[in-house]
Amino acid sequence: MNAVPPTQSQRAALLSALRSALRPSLFVLFLFPILGMPANAGTLKTETVRAWQEYVNTANAEMQQHLLPGHPFLLTDSDEDLNRATRLRTGEILVSPAGEHIPKRVPSGLIHDWHGQAFIPNATIHDILPVIRDYNCYKAVYKPAVIDSKTVAAEPSPVSPESATGSALTYEDQFYLLLMNKSLIAKTALDSDFRSSYVRVPDARGSDQRWYSISESTRVQEIAGYGTDAQHMLPEDEGTGLIWRTYSITRYEERDGGVYIELQAVILSRDIPFLLRYVVSPIVRRVSREALMTSLHQTQEAVRTSKLPASSGCATATTPADAYGKR
Repeated sequence: MNAVPPTQSQRAALLSALRSALRPSLFVLFLFPILGMPANAGTLKTETVRAWQEYVNTANAEMQQHLLPGHPFLLTDSDEDLNRATRLRTGEILVSPAGEHIPKRVPSGLIHDWHGQAFIPNATIHDILPVIRDYNCYKAVYKPAVIDSKTVAAEPSPVSPESATGSALTYEDQFYLLLMNKSLIAKTALDSDFRSSYVRVPDARGSDQRWYSISESTRVQEIAGYGTDAQHMLPEDEGTGLIWRTYSITRYEERDGGVYIELQAVILSRDIPFLLRYVVSPIVRRVSREALMTSLHQTQEAVRTSKLPASSGCATATTPADAYGKR
């Protein structure tokens, strides 16, 4: 039996949902309301968590290789495309899946692993870190996906290279986000907690031009029927499985008159029903790419706005269609 392609309205709804991607601390949360996914609640399985943890451990081990002497810190510097850095400096945002078979199937789940690269001109590390770590402003910067946000605990960011020299090499944060996808027929929100660490990677001269961050969810709970009289919060690891777990690694390097940002965003979600995989998987890949590009652009705009002399409060950003670079 041939699969029936989704209608234009179904495609639009899914695109709207996935464009609601969030990029906290340069960390993307993709909301994956898969077409045809059963509405009944499911439970995250032990074997799914085990596969997820193995995948995260491997990603961490690969990241550590970039910190070794003689190894390129940025993927941009190890890429066969020697013009990649030039493309980034001219304003392109580059996004690609981590491998050929993304999303990766694991027992009763999917792992979505995407890489994004961007360049923020006329900025320094000390312009970017305060913006990325201002979690109270996420609801303004990353709307409409984030409807509430707040800092739970955070150490002050260094405000200048001089203040960072000799200071702690690691900063630990905790923050809260309330996420919602308004394109869903049955409105669902995610009540979630996260932790992030920011690590300075000094060179032989003690420079603070290189940093990396690791962010992960520590709690994700679904709120069923959000905004209705029937609204209620489900126990952890129960629900539709739009997001079970999140993990991200981001590298920052200040050079060439700005800051390069390279992000690896990894998300664990519920599996796509077998009969719909052929139809839905290409759509998931396409809109995942666009969602990550959107959130990186929002981060660029938030940093740019924060540097304006008259700026005050939280920066906001919109994403014009021509912000997308070549893939």
